[in-house]
Amino acid sequence: MINILFLCTGNSCRSQMAEGWAKALLSNQYAVYSAGIEAHGLNPNAVLVMKESGIDISQQHSQLISDLPEISWDVIITVCDSAKERCPYIPGNHLSIHQSFDDPPSLAKNIVDHLGLDVYRRVRDEIKEYIQHIPSLLLEKK
Repeated sequence: MINILFLCTGNSCRSQMAEGWAKALLSNQYAVYSAGIEAHGLNPNAVLVMKESGIDISQQHSQLISDLPEISWDVIITVCDSAKERCPYIPGNHLSIHQSFDDPPSLAKNIVDHLGLDVYRRVRDEIKEYIQHIPSLLLEKK
């Protein structure tokens, strides 16, 4: 089993969506986790838009890297620029990949109607598309 960590700044939205999609789409090949440089709590809008796609992430938790069990990571994927820049040293021989996605809470904060959720939906769908390509991406990186 290949251990993958999705890392974001607050582990509240993008990394949570990535974890949810990867567990749903790749669970037979990968052990999937997410964490943050900080822990901001699980974003309710991320939970809502993932549920619209049939993925329940409501039981996932916002956590720090240090909250995770000691795991020998095979792949660490940063899903935002801040996490890439601030990522602490993680020992081991792992593949580091950076794939930045827009931050829905930042983009939607000034949108007062239902259109704010459209930002979350767009990022959710972009993350899904990326997750679907992880097996071929990892083959290319070997």
